Amino acid sequence: MALVIAVILSTSLFAQQKKQVRLNQLFNFGWKFKSGEISDAQQPGFDDSGWRKLDLPHDFQFEQPWDKTASRGRGFKAMGTGWYRKTFKADPNWKGKKILLDFEGIMLHGEVWLNGKKIGGTNYGYLGFEADIASVIKYDADNVVAVRASTGDTPNSRWYTGGGLFRDVHLVVKDTVSIARHGIFITTPNISNQNAEVNVQVEIAGIRAKAYELVINTKILAPDGTQVGQTTAKAPQKVNLTEVEVPLPKINISNPKLWDCETPNLYTAEVELVLNGKVIDQLTKKFGIRTIEFSKEFGMKLNGKKVFLKGVANHHDLGAVGAAAYETSIARMMDQLKAFGFNHIRTSHNPYSEAFFDLADEKGILVVDELYDKWGSTVAWAGDASWNDLWYPSIKEWIKRDRNHPSVIMWSLGNELQFQEERWNFPTSDWGVTTYRLMDVVAKRYDPTRKTTVAMYPARAKGIIKADPAFKIKENIVPPELATVTEVASFNYVWDDYQEYLKHAPNMIVYQSEAVTNELGAPYFGMDYNKMVGLAYWGGIEYWGESSGWPNKGWNYSFFNHSLEPNPQAYLIKSIFQEKPLVQIGVVDSEAESHLWNDVVVGRKYISSHWNREEGRKYNIYTYTNADEVELIINGKSIGVQKNTTDVKSRNVIYWQNVPYQAGKITAIARKGGKVVAQSEMETTGKAVALKLEIENEAWKANGMDLQYVRVYAIDSEGRKVPTAAGEVAFDVEGSANLIAVDNGDHASNELFSGNKKNLHKGFVMAILRSKQIAGKVKLTVSAPGLRGVQHVFKLR
Repeated sequence: MALVIAVILSTSLFAQQKKQVRLNQLFNFGWKFKSGEISDAQQPGFDDSGWRKLDLPHDFQFEQPWDKTASRGRGFKAMGTGWYRKTFKADPNWKGKKILLDFEGIMLHGEVWLNGKKIGGTNYGYLGFEADIASVIKYDADNVVAVRASTGDTPNSRWYTGGGLFRDVHLVVKDTVSIARHGIFITTPNISNQNAEVNVQVEIAGIRAKAYELVINTKILAPDGTQVGQTTAKAPQKVNLTEVEVPLPKINISNPKLWDCETPNLYTAEVELVLNGKVIDQLTKKFGIRTIEFSKEFGMKLNGKKVFLKGVANHHDLGAVGAAAYETSIARMMDQLKAFGFNHIRTSHNPYSEAFFDLADEKGILVVDELYDKWGSTVAWAGDASWNDLWYPSIKEWIKRDRNHPSVIMWSLGNELQFQEERWNFPTSDWGVTTYRLMDVVAKRYDPTRKTTVAMYPARAKGIIKADPAFKIKENIVPPELATVTEVASFNYVWDDYQEYLKHAPNMIVYQSEAVTNELGAPYFGMDYNKMVGLAYWGGIEYWGESSGWPNKGWNYSFFNHSLEPNPQAYLIKSIFQEKPLVQIGVVDSEAESHLWNDVVVGRKYISSHWNREEGRKYNIYTYTNADEVELIINGKSIGVQKNTTDVKSRNVIYWQNVPYQAGKITAIARKGGKVVAQSEMETTGKAVALKLEIENEAWKANGMDLQYVRVYAIDSEGRKVPTAAGEVAFDVEGSANLIAVDNGDHASNELFSGNKKNLHKGFVMAILRSKQIAGKVKLTVSAPGLRGVQHVFKLR
């Protein structure tokens, strides 16, 4: 039977109501910050006049200098502590209400005080919490929020986490009788082209043991804003539960517009609580209607159609802004992935920000939502308390927060399980089978509509890992015990073992949760497209931490650098993921670098797409194409034609050895059935004489949160980009924005991202501007010694 669900996203207020019954205020502005351990900084009378002023989100660890002696796994940044303080006044109209501070996360863990009293914190900073401050707040004096954030110790994570208030904070004021935290859950158990059944469940707080005449009303609006349904129910009375889940009568929506990757249609649910005829709480959410099915016969179907996951598995940082969860940064990452044919992201190995899921819903990205790295690992656990104490509340918060997003197709309860059970501090002596089953029961309690999985370390049954000689023995190519009981079997790497695994466990539904980028198209072509779910390339975008060694600051065996400029190999993946004919030329700069990482060989060849080369040298060249053949031409002279291959390990890759360099023009012509279907060309440029701007965010908003990414390239006298250009570039910003980072995509650079200057890298540099909360003009001036500068004026609305 098809798994069917309608899901919701994006909380907002009923802004157009004559009287606002719920306040949800973004609390990101007007904070002060100081790094280091500071005594008594939680006290309201503490003197913070010398602290730095800033707005959230903020990653204090990213601002620290690179430290060659620090952990390479954690990005060559020292571990540390940071303090935040914010002063605000309370509105007398809040009296008698629930007043909540809602922190979406504190990295890596943190504590919060209001007016000197501790009000909450998080031991696992990837998940948020809310604290009711009504009993602590002052109406006759300033209120002071203080936050202590810590990155923990070096072993607390295997990658760069960032530090501080890296996600949004909200102030919420609502009635004491209200919709509970993450308290709306919408499903659609039956969908056809003619009708969708919508079930709304609303969780109510504040009615325990009460006999209130409380009515719950819900309206459904179509993507175009027209009302298409409504439902109502009375809340039960005298129930001895702190929070009460109330199912409403189902709604039927005629001719539903389904959510999918190409047309991510979103409906709107308006929920209100009415007590004795008076509206006391309101919440508006968007949702999508779609079906998801998994089967060993077809892998995965979305709305009844076969879909193969074509994705990346990455950590949560966002290049030059570190771990700070800017919505604009997330959006541009998704847009770039979609432009290259990706339809999927796995959140390795922790829940991402709420903005990430809202954007995935809006853009049609399919998400495997992951909760943990290891389970209670004594080596790599990122929590500030025992995993044994945190796993249940973490699952509850995580699933209730994310269960309503149409983009989320599967829950992943952990990563790299199966081996070294003694490291978990939660041994069950069955390779985690019992642990998974316990967690699955809890997951199903809060969302029975999605399947669960656990990503497997590249190991065999009985914990045999690749370093063990027994790994290679054919009789031992048996799937890990845990993979045979999870609803979807997720394997990191070892794609060439899947068919052998299926001989031992034929009912497995196979998903490649991590594929290595250096194997290029092989992990994709090596899977059974018709019967398997899909794959996610590990580190498809460069990220901080997990470095192969100084001076590399992180993982760079990737298709895109950390500024999202594509490497030539990205076009190979595009040629695989999209049907549109394509050919791309890549010239080998240096031969393959490789390392053994987690028992898997990783690395890449360093390749670039330019024709400014050294006279008299011969170069090895790749052409990436999904056509039948490619002809390579230099300055009008053909050097040959080569056919594409169907071989799994070299398909769409054509290799040209020892090609003599001649300044001028190199052209690749791709043919299919004898006809030209695509062409790629590179030309030797002149020397750089000027700078050129490319603006990304044409609809830049004056909301204090929106970013503008400005890409700058060195160009020659004919306007061609000069990828060999070097030199320092300076940025000057005037008006309604601040310059928050400068970048050049060089993962090995020792430069930080602050200041207003950056060296060109491969002829490229980039500025990131953050809008102020005031509409107006922004003038950006970019200059470099010996090059003609450029200026641009933005209008912020």
